[in-house]
Amino acid sequence: MAYLVTIKGRSKNTILEYRLDLLQFFRYISIIRNQEYSDFQFVNIEFIRSISLGEMYGFLAYCQDSLHSSPGTRTRKIVSIRQFWKYLKTKAHLIDNNIAEELETPKQPKRIVRCLTLEESVRLLIEASSSSVRDNCIITIFLNCALRLSELESLNVDQVNSDVLSVIGKGNKERKIFMTPAVKQALAKWQSIRNSMTVYTNALFISRNGGRLTTRAIQNVVKKHIVAAGITPEGLSTHKLRHTAATLMYKYGRVDIRSLQQLLGHESIATTEIYTHVDEGQLQAAVNANPLAMMFN
Repeated sequence: MAYLVTIKGRSKNTILEYRLDLLQFFRYISIIRNQEYSDFQFVNIEFIRSISLGEMYGFLAYCQDSLHSSPGTRTRKIVSIRQFWKYLKTKAHLIDNNIAEELETPKQPKRIVRCLTLEESVRLLIEASSSSVRDNCIITIFLNCALRLSELESLNVDQVNSDVLSVIGKGNKERKIFMTPAVKQALAKWQSIRNSMTVYTNALFISRNGGRLTTRAIQNVVKKHIVAAGITPEGLSTHKLRHTAATLMYKYGRVDIRSLQQLLGHESIATTEIYTHVDEGQLQAAVNANPLAMMFN
């Protein structure tokens, strides 16, 4: 865990997920072997070497059948196991054979991820602007800058300059996002109010008590305004606002995928491609473009 933090620069949430995945895996092994389970205490190098590839796949089957874990969740657990076994072989030099390299990831179902339409986005912004300056600023940044929830929650006052937001993303990587006129105006209004409050933190977005606004509080803010705007909240979240912003940029702004990749802070362009899905209007236009489309007789 220390290696992942200090060398690989993984976030606290990622470290927590890796730890929980490994604990769950070792607990599963101890149960099927009828061994007493007590946190990591029983896990020594002999125990690690005794684990087979079959037991790893057995764990994944248990996650699917008993825990009803999604393919995405099972994939993350595979990554956790792979990373640990890789560390034991290449960094700690405690094992000679990394059997986890043979683990295959489950096939991911391809679904069209829901995001807001342009009309719904406008309705959401209008509703938020009539309710709360702070909430309007939060939603405006989500829909204009395509930030992750964790990135918006961790924003500090000194990360806001005249034209850009300095965002700390995954892996502690910094990227700069140019602010739109709408973001500048929303930020100016909110900072004016924030400066008049008693504040105990340098966080950009604060609660009524003067502390940093938590991720859960931000999620509640977004959900409240989605419902108030008359939009069905099912399947929508703060991450869907990020998806919406990226989709609108790609569809209406004709932003090339490389620029979108940099803006979103993706290491792989394959991740960016999920934001470039074709909507129903484009599909209809493609069908109607067929030269036979107007031949009735």
